[in-house]
Amino acid sequence: MRTAPTIMHLDMDAFFASVEQASKPSLRGKAVVVGGLGPRGVVATCSYEARVFGVHSAMPMGQARRLAPHAAYLVPRFELYRSISEQVMRLLRELSPLVEPLSLDEAFVDLEAGGTAWDAESARLAGVKLRTDIRTVTGLTGSVGLAASKMLAKIASEEAKPDGLVLIPPGTERAMLEPMTVRTLPGVGPATGDHLRRAGITTVGEIAEAGEDELVRLLGKAHGHALYAMALARDERPVVAERETKSVSVEDTYDVDIHDRVRVGVEVGRLADRCVRRLRGSGLSGRTIVLKVRRYDFSTLTRSETLRGPTDDPAVVREAAARLLDSVDTTGGVRLLGVGVSGLADYTQEDLFAQAAGERAEEPAEEPEARPAEEHRPSPTERRWAAGHDVRHAELGHGWVQGSGLGRVTVRFETPYSEAGRVRTFPVDDPELTPADPLPLVADAEGAAGQPSSLPLPASLPKSWSGGGGGAATSKP
Repeated sequence: MRTAPTIMHLDMDAFFASVEQASKPSLRGKAVVVGGLGPRGVVATCSYEARVFGVHSAMPMGQARRLAPHAAYLVPRFELYRSISEQVMRLLRELSPLVEPLSLDEAFVDLEAGGTAWDAESARLAGVKLRTDIRTVTGLTGSVGLAASKMLAKIASEEAKPDGLVLIPPGTERAMLEPMTVRTLPGVGPATGDHLRRAGITTVGEIAEAGEDELVRLLGKAHGHALYAMALARDERPVVAERETKSVSVEDTYDVDIHDRVRVGVEVGRLADRCVRRLRGSGLSGRTIVLKVRRYDFSTLTRSETLRGPTDDPAVVREAAARLLDSVDTTGGVRLLGVGVSGLADYTQEDLFAQAAGERAEEPAEEPEARPAEEHRPSPTERRWAAGHDVRHAELGHGWVQGSGLGRVTVRFETPYSEAGRVRTFPVDDPELTPADPLPLVADAEGAAGQPSSLPLPASLPKSWSGGGGGAATSKP
């Protein structure tokens, strides 16, 4: 069992919202909420300023608007978030070959495997340098947890938020865990937490005191054994560099239920094309095509068809998805559609693609990557501008959409490197206003992205950073 705190957990702070604040000077220090803005939208991420009002991730957007009516509400820019995530992950891979991404903004790193850290002091130095390099390259902040296991490292990063570093010194793990709520432990959700509370167990220390047999009686064998081990700070899970991708899928939720069968078919075809682009972008192919349909009454149906061999051909996936749709009754209306491919492989068998009848259709032009359907599809008669997305005016330069409606669009003209900019309103079809690509969050004199620090790690830590006593040592700027 590892004893040195050389497992790192990095969690970027309010990632989507922080990216928006970094790119929009007028939003810095203000409440920002990112997510689907339609009637069925939910909060993807919100800034710490918005959390003061009770807004949190996964909350219905309507509830968020009631709690924080003056916040800025923005549509996600996933392409930008992915590009910044790739910058951060490259920095992590410089520390170790064992990096386990959990999402765009979160990952575990085994520092010992990379020879970067072997004890508490070297681990902390690596964490300090990483946070400096992330700020240099992206302009953003991340919180770092360091411990002897994945579970404890993740708990430490939560304690470090926002913009901090917490290291759990060896030998202090159980003392740190004991007063914490049972919900601190992985796998303890609201239902399990309530079940334990009814049994008089509310803290991690009380889980340990209850004993393994009692936990098995309360929660069942597997969950009881696992929870008891975690309460004793035992977690042997290794950092896994590559997680096997089991499927690739895309889906859209619609503001208004779709009743037109032809429109449903068009949507399924569009989703199939998007799914194939994502499949090819990962260098994969797959044998099983999956269709997901959520109907007006919230009932969800899935249908699948397995081909004779793996494919990444858009015509094959479109036709298979269309066949699957034929077996689904959509009479009452459809609120969500999805297309996926599973049974993945890293090759294709061209000679097995006879499923596609006739000549292959020409591949469609690229369209923006997955966003809630209502956010990126303009009506035939009016251009639509998604709140928060980048635009360029022929005369006024780069800006972003503050809002649109009633035939007008309001734009604030500013860049990540400027002061808060001025606001102008235009007709939605103004020919001088066009969509634009996001600008880098950090730029040098030539406008290139910043580079990580090349300075060596210091030989020793300043005394003010040293962990003292038996508790968790914390460094927060």
